[in-house]
Amino acid sequence: MKRLPVFALLLVLASVVVAGSQTTTSPAAQKPAVSTTASPAKVAVVAFQAAVTQTNEFQRDFADLQKKYDPKRAQLKKLSDEIDTLTKQLQAQGAQLTDSERASRSRAIDEKKRQLDRDTQDAQTDFENDAQQLLNTLAGKVGAVMTDLAAKLGFTLVLDTGDQQNPTVLYAISSIDITKAVIDAYNLKSGVPAPPEQGAGQPAMDAPQPMPAPAH
Repeated sequence: MKRLPVFALLLVLASVVVAGSQTTTSPAAQKPAVSTTASPAKVAVVAFQAAVTQTNEFQRDFADLQKKYDPKRAQLKKLSDEIDTLTKQLQAQGAQLTDSERASRSRAIDEKKRQLDRDTQDAQTDFENDAQQLLNTLAGKVGAVMTDLAAKLGFTLVLDTGDQQNPTVLYAISSIDITKAVIDAYNLKSGVPAPPEQGAGQPAMDAPQPMPAPAH
């Protein structure tokens, strides 16, 4: 699965105001300039992609996406089962067939395998594209909520802890992690209720998973 693009996660939410004071009197009577220093930066961290995929809206829409591809999964499984049946028949009856019959059946099986590979790859690509589009669309909305939340909490910088391949945060205390706060804030704003609890044995949908391909 393609990774989610970086979404403006370094948010400079406050600026340093530098002020000085001078009188209009002669230089000898001027007061010393007032020296100001920048206030300490207040940094937060967020696992941004996790925040996006754990929102109620993403869970709902991703479940709908899974359902959209159920017919394609069924079609691929049917073709896979057909290949398995033909293969077993060829193995069981091989000794009774002529060389030309065995070759003909083998070619038919190989062609079905190639078709299954093509159809599976096409379905996989379509599924991943739809999942990525879902992520990108929702990430923009979650990012806006995150920016507002960080500003209200007085943070001057937000760093993403979710990129494990190119980590920018090596250590952070839990008190500055706003991931759950972002999720809760977005769920409140979207008004989308939490999805029903998943039954035993069902995988959690924390992130888009590849469309399963039938074995063959």
